[in-house]
Amino acid sequence: MILIIAEKPSLGRNIISALGGMTRRDGYYEGKDFLVTWAFGHLFSLAEIDRYSPNPDGSNRWTMATLPCFPQKFVYELREDKTGGVKRQFETVRKLCLRSDVDTVVNAGDADREGEIIVRTLVSKAFDGSVPKPMKRLWLPDQTEGTIREALADMKDDGEYKNLAYEGYARTFIDWLYGMNLSRFATLKTGTLLRVGRVIVPIVKAIYDRDNAIKNFVPEEYFAIISKTGRGSETLELVSKTKFKLEEKSQADEFCQKYNNAQTTVTDVKRKQETVFPGKLYSLTKLQNFLGKKYKMPMDKSLSVLQKLYEEGYVTYPRTNSEYLATAEKDKVKNVISRVKGIGYPVTFKDTKSVFDDTKIEAHSALTPTVKIPDKSKLSADEAKVYGAVMRRFVAVFCSEPCKADKTEITLDTGGFEQFTLKGTVIVEPGWTKYDDYTAKDKILPKLNAGDVVKTAFAPVKKETTPPRHYTIETLNNYLKNPFRDEKAAENEDEEYKAVFEGLELGTEATRTGIIDNARKSKYILLTKDVYTILPAGEFLIESLSRLGIGMDKYKTAEIGKALKKIYRGEMTVNAGIALAEDEIKSVFDSSTADGTGFFGDVIGKCPLCGGDIKRGTYAYGCSNYKDGCKMRIPLFLCGRTITAEEVACLLDKGETELLNGFKSKKGKDFSAVLKLEGDTIKFSFDNAKPAERETAPLPDEPPERK
Repeated sequence: MILIIAEKPSLGRNIISALGGMTRRDGYYEGKDFLVTWAFGHLFSLAEIDRYSPNPDGSNRWTMATLPCFPQKFVYELREDKTGGVKRQFETVRKLCLRSDVDTVVNAGDADREGEIIVRTLVSKAFDGSVPKPMKRLWLPDQTEGTIREALADMKDDGEYKNLAYEGYARTFIDWLYGMNLSRFATLKTGTLLRVGRVIVPIVKAIYDRDNAIKNFVPEEYFAIISKTGRGSETLELVSKTKFKLEEKSQADEFCQKYNNAQTTVTDVKRKQETVFPGKLYSLTKLQNFLGKKYKMPMDKSLSVLQKLYEEGYVTYPRTNSEYLATAEKDKVKNVISRVKGIGYPVTFKDTKSVFDDTKIEAHSALTPTVKIPDKSKLSADEAKVYGAVMRRFVAVFCSEPCKADKTEITLDTGGFEQFTLKGTVIVEPGWTKYDDYTAKDKILPKLNAGDVVKTAFAPVKKETTPPRHYTIETLNNYLKNPFRDEKAAENEDEEYKAVFEGLELGTEATRTGIIDNARKSKYILLTKDVYTILPAGEFLIESLSRLGIGMDKYKTAEIGKALKKIYRGEMTVNAGIALAEDEIKSVFDSSTADGTGFFGDVIGKCPLCGGDIKRGTYAYGCSNYKDGCKMRIPLFLCGRTITAEEVACLLDKGETELLNGFKSKKGKDFSAVLKLEGDTIKFSFDNAKPAERETAPLPDEPPERK
């Protein structure tokens, strides 16, 4: 008897339907040769820190006594579930695994590293350790009955997927190390719950940095040199590469006069008809970019809808990073084309490198429809949008009607001073553009020939530099896919795939959506339509981590990503990857404990006003009697400088500190000063400072309210 363990009940139902002739039991189905049961996704999760490093007082509260925590062996525990359904289902799986008539166990997790380790962990727990029975892997690119039956007849040993499992376990263990250690550490330091992860932090930081760049942007006005002549669609616009500052108006006028006096001649005209090719098939990222831009559909929504369509057998596996199909899939694609043609689309099979390319596929091919076509009337509005996008792109790629366009390129020369090139395109045969989105508009150029002399009217036009734009779903996704690419540079497909395969991306197609959604739920970032902006909690997260020396930037995250890919390729062990993370976390603890501010709740001294305890808070050292009206507060951060607990203790004891260096004025100048306590007010004293420093020193900032 063969036992098939599906990752989710929905997949279990599809397998049961494909097998046919099965009888329902309690938590599984039974047939002549097969048993089919399922998990509910993760039935097991990694244990909390308390399992490895319990508190001395026996409590489960967060303390530095348990940090940092580096388990010798990671322990999986059954997930807590109030209804008891998780425990019951695990007992069902365990009993089936141990049945004497079961001679083979099949891992039917989702076709990715997460699905691989979900079922592996479940089976290992069912056997309480090593698995004594042969294991097979059911790898499903889609969930149609035909594909399931084909995959069942061609199952490989699960050992062939061991590197995928190693990568999955390594990612899980490494993310646990970062999340558990650094989240607790940062929370204990600040007194505010901070979610610190190797991917969520660089995502929030990217949005934080962009919003700061926009906020601090100072526009500059300048003169652009532009000539615009003609009428209607025959307009001829020439824009010079030369620009002038506002105070250079006279030079700009002279420049324009020189250009207008010169003879502008058409030196070359090229006209030809070309074939316009459609875009590539969709990867998950490119599909989410399209849906976000056109429908303002959030990434978590588009992925959940796509996942549902996949589970119902209408589309192929969604979490793919490729826009290409595997050469081994040609016969399957032909079947889909035949089905799509049968519902009225003009499609034909095309065996080209732009569609089929194994070198551009890591684990999964591009998104396509399957032979199972849904009844459109039964799809929800969002399902229709998502499925429609996948279907339209498939039709465009395999469309039998080419798109033809007349393309024109005109080169003009202005008296030898500057050369201008104008390009225009007019669609003459729409072809695939009738079925898929085509955003480029017809641009009609004047009918000119080589040797023609054109009249110009160059004039200075006042313009203003523009700030960077907020991240959108599309631009953030593109950044995360390759955070080291120049945003203004043209996309190089080979370089993009190389970056993905090397692990340089921040997150993966499978995890990125969930991490961004967690950042939104944590109120670190806001999504309005398709635009991301930073929120106060996100600013606090990034600024707090910066002060603590926790540099979870794209470079360090990419290093771990590269290590995970090496594990997948068998070039690195899981333990070696874990060691990289542990070394990084150790360095954070070594450097971050030296900031001198202590931890949230530490008692620094006695309040000189009321005798209460002065405690370390989130933003300030404040009196414990603040609820009774005591206003004694000493800011943690003042004029760009951290005020240490030792300096506060001196201030409370003597009424003033020693001369402190490292302050910055509002103009960015360094200065030194003594802090003095006058009642409940902190003031700068410059008696021991240099005269120049006294001149540039600002008034103290108003400390923020304590929380």
